[in-house]
Amino acid sequence: MSFGRPPSISSGFKPTPPDRGSFPLDHFGECTDYMKVYLDCLKKNTNNSSPCRHLNKDYLECRMNRGLMDRDEWKNLGLGSVSAPSAPNTSSSPPTSSTSKSSPNT
Repeated sequence: MSFGRPPSISSGFKPTPPDRGSFPLDHFGECTDYMKVYLDCLKKNTNNSSPCRHLNKDYLECRMNRGLMDRDEWKNLGLGSVSAPSAPNTSSSPPTSSTSKSSPNT
């Protein structure tokens, strides 16, 4: 046995797929804005996800609508008790923040 190197295939190591399968990465950034809003919420709440669950649901809804993950029931994703996403995420417009940015010329 040698530490620091990958196990040899002949030693009986058998790779296994992930439990929920694999899903495509968001190469085109279709759901990046939803992800950023969710991560900002986590940061503001010291990584407590409870206040951010609706944003998690919005992000996953975006991924499902764009074929970046298989559609599944919310209860299977641990979000069955969370209210519906704030808006159907089928449009290409990202979520908007509640604060508007003022232009420097005004």
